[in-house]
Amino acid sequence: MKLPADRILKKLFSSSAVITAEVIALCILSVSLFLHSVYKGPVWPPSISGITSAASEDSYIKWVDFDVTSEAMNHAFRYDVATCQSDIHLNWIELLACLGARYGGDFSNYRQSDLDAIAEKLQSGEATMAELTQNLSYYPYYLEAYSAVLTGMVGNFEAEIPSSRAPGSLLPSGVDGGTAGDPEKVWASQYGLKAFSPIAKNFPYSDYDDFGVSRNYGYRRQHLGHDMMGQTGTPIIAVESGTVECLGWNQYGGWRIGIRSFDQKRYYYYAHLRKDYPYQSILKEGSTVQAGDVIGYMGRTGYSTTENTNNIDEPHLHFGIQLIFDESQKEGNNEIWIDCYEIVKFLSQNRSETQKVEGTKEWERVYGFRDPVIP
Repeated sequence: MKLPADRILKKLFSSSAVITAEVIALCILSVSLFLHSVYKGPVWPPSISGITSAASEDSYIKWVDFDVTSEAMNHAFRYDVATCQSDIHLNWIELLACLGARYGGDFSNYRQSDLDAIAEKLQSGEATMAELTQNLSYYPYYLEAYSAVLTGMVGNFEAEIPSSRAPGSLLPSGVDGGTAGDPEKVWASQYGLKAFSPIAKNFPYSDYDDFGVSRNYGYRRQHLGHDMMGQTGTPIIAVESGTVECLGWNQYGGWRIGIRSFDQKRYYYYAHLRKDYPYQSILKEGSTVQAGDVIGYMGRTGYSTTENTNNIDEPHLHFGIQLIFDESQKEGNNEIWIDCYEIVKFLSQNRSETQKVEGTKEWERVYGFRDPVIP
């Protein structure tokens, strides 16, 4: 987070010491930029409140390194779901933020026993989260940062399930008893993982952590996304419910779709979609999509100023997640793209099942979904 250094310096130094103040300011800036290049963290560390003074023009997060492993996410998620109806509900984002503050954001040495110890103290009533984190000055920062990444992935929703899971009249708690026109399905109210893998169920893909590797087309730059290799035509799935913010051609991403979460914090980017028929026909800018909907199809378009050109060697989905704490970060030099490899691994446990729409080039989801966050 950036501090208002110029204002601080004006207070600390008199007008007779302007030259000295400028030298010190340059030294501070140099050290800050060096630390940023080494640790890839916030240029200025966050304050105890997670943001700078409300009076500051720079009162939002400037940088996030999301290094939480899929293993840690899964363990925290299981605690959240297991306690959702308990007197003490363990929030998975708070658990991860507590660990993040302890680890300094580095989960490379994550141990489940660390998470278990926190959960045990909370569940036993031995301590509250406020008490556990009172001496962790960076906890508010990690809570805000991790909330921006993970909010919307876990919560309440309604989903269709096979009626075989609700035999006869003895329906499970939360099941409403049937779906009009399809007696083989019933609707059920659930709490759990409501975000989906970007690749449809039963379609193969391969991937590895390629975030930050070099790209040369157009200009030398870093790869700010995650590539998932598969077959042309593979249905691409909306990870979270949201609004289509961009849809069309880009010389780098080819046919691409950008979907913004309803809380405006996350922008999901799906690129290199199929030539000639990249999207679902009903989609346009401003369309609302539900998590798990088919939004497009894998291809290899892009790397060309000529629209609808296949210039990518291998069919794949380029999937990216951008965090937005202030609208000025949406486009330009202040964009925050996170490494989503571990997120994709975590979401692989929830893949949307699809079926071909006869007589068309499209696929659709098999089981309906109702997300309460949709306006």
